[in-house]
Amino acid sequence: MKVLFFFTLIVFPFNSIFGQSIQKNRVIILTDIEADPDDTQSLVRLLLYSNQIDIEGIIATTSCWMTSSIHPESIEKVITAYGKVQPNLLKHESGFPESKALATLIKRGLPTYGMAGVGEGMDSEGSDWIIKSLEEDDDRPLWISTWGGVNTLAQALYKIDKTKSSSEAKRLISKLRVYTISDQDDSGIWIRNTFPDLFYIVSPGDDYGSATWTGINGVIRGIDNSSISNSWIASHIQQNHGPLGAEYPDVAWGVEGDTPAFLSLILNGLNNAEHPEWGGWGGRYELSKPDFTKTKKGNSIVPIAPETRAIWTNTSDNYTPYLLNEYGRSVKKDTSSFFNDKVTLWRWRDDFQNDFAARMDWGLMSFEEANHPPVPVLSHPDQLTVKSGANFTLDAFETTDPDGDSFSFLWFNYPEAGTYKKLIPVNGAENVHMVYFTAPEVTKEETAHFILKVTDRGEPQLSRYKRVIVTISPE
Repeated sequence: MKVLFFFTLIVFPFNSIFGQSIQKNRVIILTDIEADPDDTQSLVRLLLYSNQIDIEGIIATTSCWMTSSIHPESIEKVITAYGKVQPNLLKHESGFPESKALATLIKRGLPTYGMAGVGEGMDSEGSDWIIKSLEEDDDRPLWISTWGGVNTLAQALYKIDKTKSSSEAKRLISKLRVYTISDQDDSGIWIRNTFPDLFYIVSPGDDYGSATWTGINGVIRGIDNSSISNSWIASHIQQNHGPLGAEYPDVAWGVEGDTPAFLSLILNGLNNAEHPEWGGWGGRYELSKPDFTKTKKGNSIVPIAPETRAIWTNTSDNYTPYLLNEYGRSVKKDTSSFFNDKVTLWRWRDDFQNDFAARMDWGLMSFEEANHPPVPVLSHPDQLTVKSGANFTLDAFETTDPDGDSFSFLWFNYPEAGTYKKLIPVNGAENVHMVYFTAPEVTKEETAHFILKVTDRGEPQLSRYKRVIVTISPE
């Protein structure tokens, strides 16, 4: 018997149907902008999500690729371009800050490399700003999204350690969340060794080819890579997309290598930044102490040293893509599967590229002309408990699309995200609003994550998600 749940849906920004407020994430950016065009690329994208992420600082820093200069003027240039499209962005979603407010958040780190800029007398506008933001009366974590060197954060931590009581230092550091794009100076390993309780996501060392974040720009054999091609970027981002698109530079090394440091902060129904092990647009990570003997040296000047504590770092997904099927059921599984850490990120790549392209359109188009993401609505809570071996259903019948577009459902189990690691298949069709599963037989309590992906048929096609966590209890 199907039990129907009826709700009056009132849409509030970032609130769920069951009344649980989804808080926007706070973030401070550390960027070695001008060391590589990809920092500017990532900044263009970030500003298009400035209504969904509370940007609290953008700090110009050094890195191993630019050791003695910083370029806050390049940040200002992109923000100025954003200001020209901000009024039009507000036609599509509320909350986009004015460019003048964002400009006040531009801060300077020291034009000094790594640990040479950490210690007594090495405070900067940027390091002091991090401390000021931490001390604000805000219970939310403060993310440090690091696109280059991390010595500005290192100096903030150094000062906190030297000037605060141990209890206050512990309180402030407990609010920090760091995602750094590999090690781009020698202060990263110092931070991790000196502050062993600090939440830190990194692929250690400077061998970028071994890092999860490279899933954003790697050309993968056996899949369609067109959404990171230069022609796609020119058509959907750079040309005929106004002043902000015109600021998006050509790829020199790899497209948007810094973007994974904030992708999981975007509110899309899939991401949960506090749980890197659950997976999302920015990849999936496990808390572990990496094997130092397997950490490879790249070609930068960053030294390699053993990790002395557990960090959030590379882990792998076993992923079989779904393909469009011309006749009969509209989707089918690919005949090829993929297994590595980069899969955890690139499996979502077409989705977040299309989302980026749509937001670029928002800077120029009216609401009626542009596409907007669908709104998945579950007919039940997003956390359920079932008994071992029991049948259960998941349903999203009330899902809507703000543009009146047709949309498709896709349900799947994400084994790596839960404690039960074996795939739990859908009983029947996975592309309908209500699906059926059978809980596995378990001898201890297990969790399983089920993802609903809803994709509209607008241009570009946009996807949103719901994550349902099912606790399976033994008899």
